[in-house]
Amino acid sequence: MTLQLLFVQGAGEGTYDQWDNKLVESLESELGSGCSIQYPRMPNEDDPRYTTWKAALIDECKSLHDGAVLAGHSLGGAFLLHMLAEARLPFRPRALILIAAPFMGEGGWQSEEIKPRPDFAEHLPAGLPIFLYHGTEDQIVPFAHAKLYAQAIPQAVVRALPRGDHQLDNDLAAVARDIRSLVV
Repeated sequence: MTLQLLFVQGAGEGTYDQWDNKLVESLESELGSGCSIQYPRMPNEDDPRYTTWKAALIDECKSLHDGAVLAGHSLGGAFLLHMLAEARLPFRPRALILIAAPFMGEGGWQSEEIKPRPDFAEHLPAGLPIFLYHGTEDQIVPFAHAKLYAQAIPQAVVRALPRGDHQLDNDLAAVARDIRSLVV
């Protein structure tokens, strides 16, 4: 059976075609033909709105089956996490992967649309493996955001990638290793 993976892009003009497509290519290369990656273009990437992206994500999830992996980069990861804490999905995800995701709340980024959630652990699916990947040299979303998520989601595994930038140098081999470990 083919593993399904939903990869949610980050925000910013050109991100889908010029930046995060390289992350998807890295995952495709590392995971091989046993994985089917859905990489939807999110609405208004240059002016993202949580409510709009949340609706698009819920719609994307309708085609996923039990055991699908959810992954998001940057703001796409933050939106994916908040959607997962708020919505009932039609399937049981195998894992949640956040890559260089900004923390929304005290110490992180502020948002008029997203309220800080000190209670993620209570609202995410029970037993869901959660992995946080963050480059220590990220100049867009500082590594401190990963530490804030680690406090808010104590069950999460934090992978600090030394010298990694916001795009993790377009190398998601570490992410692929963790995904493969869950599928064995």
